[in-house]
Amino acid sequence: MANALTRTLPELANWRAYLDLCKPRVVALLVFTAIGGMLLAVPGVVPLQPLILGSLGIGLGSAAAAALNHVMDREADARMRRTDRRPLPSGSLDTTRSLVFVSILTALSMFILTAGVNLLTALLTLGAMIGYAVIYTLYLKRATPQNIVIGGAAGAMPPVLGWAAVTGEVHAHALLLFLIIFVWTPPHFWALALHRRHEYAGVDIPMLPVTHGEELTRLHILLYTVLLVAVSLLPWVVGMAGGLYLLAALGFGGRFLWHAIRLWRHAEPGQAMKTFLHSINYLMGVFGALLIDHYVQIALAAWT
Repeated sequence: MANALTRTLPELANWRAYLDLCKPRVVALLVFTAIGGMLLAVPGVVPLQPLILGSLGIGLGSAAAAALNHVMDREADARMRRTDRRPLPSGSLDTTRSLVFVSILTALSMFILTAGVNLLTALLTLGAMIGYAVIYTLYLKRATPQNIVIGGAAGAMPPVLGWAAVTGEVHAHALLLFLIIFVWTPPHFWALALHRRHEYAGVDIPMLPVTHGEELTRLHILLYTVLLVAVSLLPWVVGMAGGLYLLAALGFGGRFLWHAIRLWRHAEPGQAMKTFLHSINYLMGVFGALLIDHYVQIALAAWT
């Protein structure tokens, strides 16, 4: 008993390293968009079981994929300033413990989603995990400068997962939410890649700024942002959202476009990082506006 306790205490003391392995900020954004999909899926109150267990299962699955990404990228992470303090390169955790942790998170996610939500959500979550942690990280990331465009499909899945958790189906409106995140991902990540282009070049990862230069990357960011603004209007076009959302989408989109234009025209020091940070605010703002508009419409319908 004493020996078991002695072995367990260091692991408990190392909880922060395990938390960092999960990329908690990224997972929080993914869970936020998944909950957005849940809330938008029904014209009223979301049942508590799929809301709670679905959020937990999707969150654990996302954390498992993030942790597996850390394991697979550990050698490159050790050579990049942005990532060399992550748990594996810094020595806080080793590969074996990390893989055991990934296995536990994956098993818990699949059990919770299969037993407490539905099989469709479990299968879609597993597919998204494989898409990100295996197909993107192991192959696409090092195979093509379009890695983030293709691999972004996995990161765009949470609203679909959330919708499926509540309704048991993949609805066209859920695919619109997927499309917004899918188109958002390239300008979001390319802005960061611009800021860190020398580090990616140093580890032979063919990000667009490394393979095709900064000028073309800035142009791609601008063009994708224009496309994103257009795509973000589709929920209003198809009647999924109302005028309140339209105004918010135009406002957040206009601000994102302003950052992209400044990045394209001037390439000021620090503008790439400003664009990257605003892109996060953009996504949260658009999904927040969808939710506010959704419940305003419900309230108005109840009063008329």
